[in-house]
This record gives sequence, structure tokens and C-alpha cells, in this order.
Amino acid sequence: MSASSESSARPAYITTPIYYVNDRPHIGSAYTTTLCDVWARAMRLDGRDVFFLTGTDEHGQKVEKSAKDRGMTPQALADENSAEFRKLLGPFNLSNDDFIRTTEPRHESQVQAFVSRLLASGDIYLGEFNGWYDEGQEEYITELRAKELEYKSPISGKPLVRATEKNYYFRLSAYQSKLEAFFAANPGFVRPAGRFNEVLGRLRDGLQDVPVTRTNFTWGIPMPNAPEHVIYVWIDALFNYATALGLGDDKGALAKDRAKYWPPEYHVIGKEILWFHAVIWPAMLMALGLPMPKCVYAHSFWIRNGQKMSKSLGNFVDLPTIETFFTKYGVDAWRWYMATQGPLGTQDADFSDKHFHEIYTAQLVNTFANCASRTSSMIEKYFGGAMPEAETASMPVSGAAGAPSWSAFTEATAKKTLAHYEAFELAEAADAALSIVRAVDLLINETAPFKLAKDPANLPQVARILAACAEGVRTAAVLLSPIMPAKCEEVLAAYGSGGVGSGGMVAAARWGGLKPGTRIAKCAPFMRTDPPAA
Repeated sequence: MSASSESSARPAYITTPIYYVNDRPHIGSAYTTTLCDVWARAMRLDGRDVFFLTGTDEHGQKVEKSAKDRGMTPQALADENSAEFRKLLGPFNLSNDDFIRTTEPRHESQVQAFVSRLLASGDIYLGEFNGWYDEGQEEYITELRAKELEYKSPISGKPLVRATEKNYYFRLSAYQSKLEAFFAANPGFVRPAGRFNEVLGRLRDGLQDVPVTRTNFTWGIPMPNAPEHVIYVWIDALFNYATALGLGDDKGALAKDRAKYWPPEYHVIGKEILWFHAVIWPAMLMALGLPMPKCVYAHSFWIRNGQKMSKSLGNFVDLPTIETFFTKYGVDAWRWYMATQGPLGTQDADFSDKHFHEIYTAQLVNTFANCASRTSSMIEKYFGGAMPEAETASMPVSGAAGAPSWSAFTEATAKKTLAHYEAFELAEAADAALSIVRAVDLLINETAPFKLAKDPANLPQVARILAACAEGVRTAAVLLSPIMPAKCEEVLAAYGSGGVGSGGMVAAARWGGLKPGTRIAKCAPFMRTDPPAA
């Protein structure tokens, strides 16, 4: 779709999962947050009012136990590791609008307000749990599910433990038919499709009520009117998406400013927490009378050189490892690799130094940077660094029969790119935008302006070719800017553009943005670098 004043006024809300502070950030958390940042930047470029949320999940038994093992308070451990996640924001060039912590008073008070509403409606009741528990995931498992899993955690592989505990429960079973009807009416609610099929398959086994409190530890939000109970970390965590907007206090200042963003366009998560987000969370929203999120997008995992990442194997891609890539290739090269090569589908993606270098060299150095460099160099050489004056809108993209004009081609490509961004098809958006660069390269190869320029009589023809090339580079840089904001800004500045513009992505990329006489400086946004050691 193209941007319009009506579409650009629409609020847009995207969330990452809130990251558990029992461990430090790594490629998984960096990946998810980067994906959300690309989408948020694309929607802002299209003129939408975006709210992008990330943060940290800080309660639970694991945090309490880890803190005790280290001789510190749970709050001190939460503060320490939450700060590590905040460190992602600057170096990764992330544009989140808020960073929520579940230990903040604004969150805790609203969680208690939501739980009080569910108590009053009868959707939460006091009962007794006797079953299986995954300590690593802090997840309750039904007997049927435990048997399917051979009584082992599907994530860690460690044995499930038997637990008996008096808890408050959420009546998840009461929402079986409502969820089934909702899923039938909204086939795109969980993506990719393979993940939705997993949810539907598990739903057929029937829903059991789920505990919403614990009594065997204290690090959490107290249950209203029953402080000996601690609200289950997963229930607490899911509410962050609503508490960040103030929805638990609808008369508060936060809700006044932010309630307009609900419901989210995307909850972007890893596949291991899909059930909580695709079934338990929607049921709680139904119970509270809140609109459903539009999509839960559950991506797969990164593996490393064909193996599951593990600290014991020494193949874990943590922040220090990522920083070595920043040093060698730059932040935008990392963002490009995350957006175009990551596990957005149902298959895990293999991260290797060799593949990273190959993608960097082929797509960023040899294609994007080389095109920007040789176009700007030829304009410098033949026209003194000034944008030539020539009519290019009607000029065919190539010599092929029926080739569209540059104006028509770039407009269609901008619309396609925007549609891919909107649909969270980030690799496809990148490829569509890069097709303009490939078209510029083809034009240069077909017409060889560097040969034509040897005869002064050909300069008007050379001017038209290079003017089209320069405008092609500009439009591509606009469309690629959500993925590579710093490098695209560098190219746009060198090309004398005022930046990505406003009023919609298609409008920003409309043909004719570079005016005759505009100063175009030589630029090479990405440079060759040595391949990694074998």
C-alpha cells in the first residue's frame, strides 16, 4: 500500500519479549530486538505513529536462586543484568520508545490491578496444583504434555519435577471454544504458519487451567489480598505489554498518552515461548475485555556452524563476540545480516563467520557500496560532482524490450518494499530495495558511460545515464534505511539528499528527489575486509 494521510495517522505498536535477567544478552535477544527496530523504523518512515517496546523480566525463582548463589539480593542481580540489556540499545542503534522493567512500581501496581479484576470476575480462583513443572522455563506442564515430552524439558532436556502446591488458577479451560473460534477467524494470528499449526495441534488436546501464583519463593509481585502468594512470573511478564501503555490504570497519565497504541501489530518472540503468547495471553485478554494483538510472530533459533549454541561448546555468540563483528564490519552490516539471513521462518539459521563475510562482500560491498561509489565517482569525474541536468523519469530501466521507466519501476518497487516491511517480511523488503541497486548496475554495464564519456559529443547521453543512476542510488538508500540507518544516511548525505524525508515511504522514494546541480560527493559506505581465518 502507499502511504496516505489516513494510513500515516494510524498508531503502530510492536514489542519484543521482555528478556529474562537470569542471564546476559546474546545473539537471540539482539536478533529479536533488531528485527523489531527495523519494522519500527520502516513504519515511522511511512509516517506512522510508532511505539516500540522492549525491556526485562526480573521476577521468578531462577533469579532468586541465582542471586542467593552469588551472595546478592534478587534486586541487585536484576539491576545488574537489566543494565546489560540496556547496553544493547546504543551500540545496536535501536530506536525503542520505552524500556520496561517488571520490578518498576508502574508495572507491579497495574499487574495487581489486572489480577484483581480477574479475581472479581471469577476467572482466577484458589485451587491446588499436583503435576509436573519445568524449572528452567518456570512452566507448569500437564500430565498429557509431560508424557509426550518423556518427562523432560523441551528446551533444556532436563527432567521435569513433580510439584504439589496450593495456587490461584486462571480458568484457561473456559476459553477453549472462544480461542478456537478466534483462531479460525484469524488465520494470520500466529506466524509463520508452521508455528500456528503447532499451536492448533496442542489446542486439540484440550486446555487445562493454569496456576497464576507460587508459594515456594518470595521474589515476585504479591497476590492482592493474599501476600503469601507470589504472582507467577509468566503471568506477571505477559502483562508488560499492557502495563507499558498504562492499560491497568485507565485513568492515569500513562494511559492517556499511550492507550491509543493498543492492540499491538506484532508481538515478536522466540519459538520457545509461543504457547504463553498464543494461548494463555489471548485468553487473559479475552477475560479482561481487551482487544487481541494482531499477530504473534515466533521466529526460530540461531545455531552456530551447524551446532546448537552452547557455552560448554564455546560457540555461544554473546555480546563480546558480536562486538568483534561491529569492529570489523560495522553495526549496519550486522543489522543487514540479522534482517536478511536470520531464522524468521520455521527453520533455525546457521550463523558462521564465513557466511557473514560472504553476505557482507556480495551484497553490501560489491552491490550497494560499489554502485554508490562508482556512480558518485563518475559524476565527480565528468560533471564536477554536480547532479547532471537530464530528464530521466521516462527513461527505460534497461535495454530489454518492454522495460519499465525508472519512475514506474522505482514507484512499484517502493510499494512492494513497504508491503514487505508491513508484513514483517524483512529479507524480502531488503531484496526488493536492493533490486534498484542491481538495476543501476545493469544500466552502467549496458551503457558503459565511462566509455561514452571519451567523446565530448556523448556528454548529454552520459548525463542522462548518470542522473538516473544517482537517483536510483538515492531511492534505494531511502528504502534500505530502516535496516541500515547509519550507512544509508551517509549515502544520502553524500548524494546531497536531505535524508529519508517524511510523508510516507513511497513519497520519500518518489523519482526526482535529486535536483540538477545538487552536490554529489564520492562515497563508499562499505569497504572490503579480509575473510575470516579458516
